[in-house]
Amino acid sequence: MKKNLLNRKFWVSMLIFGLVGQIAWVVENMYFNVFIYKMFAASASQISAMVSASAVAAAVTTILMGELSDRLATRKLFICLGYILWGITILSFAFIRMDILTPMVGSTAAAAALGINLVIVMDCVMTFFGSAANDAAYNAWITDCGDEGTRGKIEGLNAMMPLVSILVVFGDFMGFNLDLAKSWTTIYIIIGAVVCVIGVVGFFLIEEEKKDRDVQKGTYWMNIVYSFTPKAFKKSPMLYAVLFAYALFGISIQVFMPYLILYYEKSLAMANYVFIMAPAIILAAVMTVFYGRLYDKKGFTSSIVIAVALLMGGYVMLYLFQSTALVFVGSLLMMCGYMAGMTVFGAKVRAHIPEHHAGQFQGVRIIAQVLIPGVIGPALGAWVLRDAELIVNSDGTTSFLPNQGIFLWAFIAAAVLCIALVFVCRADKKKNA
Repeated sequence: MKKNLLNRKFWVSMLIFGLVGQIAWVVENMYFNVFIYKMFAASASQISAMVSASAVAAAVTTILMGELSDRLATRKLFICLGYILWGITILSFAFIRMDILTPMVGSTAAAAALGINLVIVMDCVMTFFGSAANDAAYNAWITDCGDEGTRGKIEGLNAMMPLVSILVVFGDFMGFNLDLAKSWTTIYIIIGAVVCVIGVVGFFLIEEEKKDRDVQKGTYWMNIVYSFTPKAFKKSPMLYAVLFAYALFGISIQVFMPYLILYYEKSLAMANYVFIMAPAIILAAVMTVFYGRLYDKKGFTSSIVIAVALLMGGYVMLYLFQSTALVFVGSLLMMCGYMAGMTVFGAKVRAHIPEHHAGQFQGVRIIAQVLIPGVIGPALGAWVLRDAELIVNSDGTTSFLPNQGIFLWAFIAAAVLCIALVFVCRADKKKNA
């Protein structure tokens, strides 16, 4: 049945929903930070709070909606309806503007504070619909459809989507002056409309395997908590070991990622950072496609060692050098390691999720992939930047300048990951011996 599902329609559906979903996540993960920084002069701690709140919302939503999609035996409805509502909430950000807020509260400072709080709240609302559609249902759907012979290929293409989406967003945003509120209004309208339309298209495009799921035997809340119980851990110890390592990997990424664009643009004064990042993204995206096949052939240990080595090499380059050419090399290594690691961890996690329980186990996956990194990583980054240099904006407000210390601490987090991987890889080798 799975082989029948992996036809052209499956690959088209997967690529479209994967790409559009990641475009929406890129806008949130990389540009909401820029949005509240430029429009409302947000601090590093406020950016960290936004990322953490969104991570919590994503985890809770995925836990609840993943099990519900198992129980109702459908992924399609959650994906399509979720994308439509996701798009509508993205559209709502077009109305969070100083020219609207200032008359409501009477002062610029109060409007900026209100704007930051509204963005944080609406980010959580948007994350609820996005996680229900993408983190829970879409990821459970591609887990349902894959098997040992295709999982690496599926994950390679799926892991490539964040890089391609970054390239798409970077390219599209080049035509906008992000210091102007009207640019953000246009961006949110375009992205929101596209996500809505794709949700409608999905009702005609997505196919899913129809089958009874034995998870329905328990009550909803019993099944919600099952993946967090000792019983589940004893049945799938490798799954939880890999998830632990995945969380450390994510922490390393999230130390710097919320501040990356600001570092390029503000700290390094690279107004043309898009032209630096675009080639790195393209090369990393191409590598990621083939890396999924490497995982299928060589397995977890060989694949993850190379990925982490590339990532840490990128950190060293970005910490030590600030020239355009060397920043490009560091960015390329970092992006290749990041996406290769996502591919390997994603495929390994899916390989150990119990069959017919894909939705039920999306909760523990999202906690490792999003919640723990999303809370610890940005907080660590904000701590690193606690004494960062300040600049005075044209309106009299001040903004911080990210520094290369974020890459040093990302490297330290990756070093801790290496220690954990020694034990995980040994256990994996013993299991497969």
